[in-house]
Amino acid sequence: MLSSVYHDNQPITIGILGGGQLAKMSALAAYRLGLRVAIIELVEDSPAGRMTKLDFSEGWLNTQELERFIEASDIVTLENEFISPDVLDVIAERRLVLPSPHTLRQVQDKLTQKEIMQKAGIPVPAFAAINTVEEAYAFGRQYGYPYVMKTRTLGYDGYGNATVARDNQAMVAFRRFTSDPDVPRTVMAEQFVRFRKELAVIVARNRRGEIVSYPCVETIQTNHICRYVLAPAPNVSSILQRTAQDIAVTAVETIEGVGVFGVEMFLTDDDTILYNEIAPRPHNSGHYSIEACYTSQFENHIRAICNLPLGSPDMIVPAAAMANLLGKRPGSGIPDTVVGLMRHSRVAFHLYGKAASRVGRKMGHITALGSSIEEVFARVQSAEEDLLW
Repeated sequence: MLSSVYHDNQPITIGILGGGQLAKMSALAAYRLGLRVAIIELVEDSPAGRMTKLDFSEGWLNTQELERFIEASDIVTLENEFISPDVLDVIAERRLVLPSPHTLRQVQDKLTQKEIMQKAGIPVPAFAAINTVEEAYAFGRQYGYPYVMKTRTLGYDGYGNATVARDNQAMVAFRRFTSDPDVPRTVMAEQFVRFRKELAVIVARNRRGEIVSYPCVETIQTNHICRYVLAPAPNVSSILQRTAQDIAVTAVETIEGVGVFGVEMFLTDDDTILYNEIAPRPHNSGHYSIEACYTSQFENHIRAICNLPLGSPDMIVPAAAMANLLGKRPGSGIPDTVVGLMRHSRVAFHLYGKAASRVGRKMGHITALGSSIEEVFARVQSAEEDLLW
């Protein structure tokens, strides 16, 4: 079955742009399949880089380092969507890059992404490009306050997002996002969605077009950062869960995605599901799949880019909960102690091995499996309280 990922009786090498936790967990899945991994990152001693001899720590902006990385790799993928498609174009001249530069160009700019999804018939909130403060005011008058102002690129985990409630807040947010001469950024506005739940679906698609979708999950956010994932989404009807999966599949097919993608959505008070955004990579909302599903999102990502048959995304238990372990202070990335957490013997613990912590940074996650959402949610909340950082 793995003959397509061997040549000359040697395993192929998966090159990953980025060396953080998503690269680390993708690499672990590749190693389980007997493959090799090369990592290129902008820093030394990245979580994924320290796991391989093929660690290129001078980054993709260094022409010679990028050349060495290309030579070492057979198929190239990525762990974040912020790498310039121009860099991917250089790699794609000699290696297969998945997701492709074409796919990345459709999603990196959130305005372009929304326009493409809307054209595909996917329900989205009202949105518009914002090029001046006057346009920011006009959006508020047309769609009402509050609304959400976003940078069109380079936004994640709350960075580059602002909820504005009146004209002067719109002015402050616009100037904050656009005033840095070293990082010129364009801005968009989205109608504020009054939702009762935030949902997400992981989708895997291989080069043949075979596609699978994971269960619809609920994500619980604090300050735009995901704190918990509940799988499957509680108190959401099977019809709505299927609708969310259908929207996610359509989104991935629309951009001709290959690999694993995380699709975020809103469930409104009147049971409408609205598309929020797509991540062209393994996604935080799918970490629970490592323990809870027959095939994790990370293994299916490797299978997909290698054009192998996809594994089942079905859960092997009735319920799972995942809690992100967020940094509580600046300093070392090593917790003071994990003993208290490890006394919770029915919780799976993942520490990413980042060198430094900062407030709100994702430093690890924990997952619990069980027979009900209430049971597993209570278990991860209890366990995270015993991690001293």
